[in-house]
Amino acid sequence: MQNSKMNFSKFILPKQTDLLRTLIIDDEAHVRVTLKRLLEQVCPHVKIVGEASSVASGITAIREKSPDLVLLDIQMDDGTGFDLLNHYNNVDFKVIFVTAYEKFALQAFGFSAVDYILKPVDPEKLAEAVKRTEQLVQQTFNNQLGVLNDNLNPENRQTRKLVLKTQENVYLLGISDIIHCESDGSYTIFHTVDGEQILVSKGLRDYDELLTDHGFFRAHRSHLINLQHIKRFEKQEGGQVVMTNDLRVPVSSRSRDKLMRLFDEIAGT
Repeated sequence: MQNSKMNFSKFILPKQTDLLRTLIIDDEAHVRVTLKRLLEQVCPHVKIVGEASSVASGITAIREKSPDLVLLDIQMDDGTGFDLLNHYNNVDFKVIFVTAYEKFALQAFGFSAVDYILKPVDPEKLAEAVKRTEQLVQQTFNNQLGVLNDNLNPENRQTRKLVLKTQENVYLLGISDIIHCESDGSYTIFHTVDGEQILVSKGLRDYDELLTDHGFFRAHRSHLINLQHIKRFEKQEGGQVVMTNDLRVPVSSRSRDKLMRLFDEIAGT
């Protein structure tokens, strides 16, 4: 739990004319108290309109309070945050999940670009999540929520989608449609089967953590490749892979032996 005397000034979001009507739904009373206190300190434009401690009481509170934003616990005594959201045909509020959830679900959140904060709640991450969520148009959020719902189903592992946000667009990209990811400073370029190059404002390391368990390989500090899209490996000049779009990707000496072992496993030798 955060010290109440801590200096929050560097986290505080600027005041805005329109108050963000916010509802807190969590079955732990101390978490609700902490969230309310932190929101008052770091998000002065947030107006707490109510609290709830369960799926059932959360549905009632949403109906009565008509919030713009819901901070939603995942595991509650009478169900989950997803059970609550499935109650609605069309969600007309935005959500930040509050969770101590296991790795699989956190990967799904990462793929879907839906914001979550971990318990115990960090004030800086809370302020950042509120700012990002507030800037989303509702339809974009609903699309991300749909992707999250699909990605949480283990049966959809092979068809999992990744949400990529640029300044102009939001892309819902199938993982199998990504040929390789290339570092560009603090940005990442996604090369797709359609010949698109999508530039996003996250570093390659973030996507390495997401995609390595889904058939991707860090061939070089600047390149993450989809093993399904390797055309051939060329041994000269230290080694490089040619992808299905004919791009040549260097393979670091550190990664070469591991890649050779992967080739042997695929070949069954």
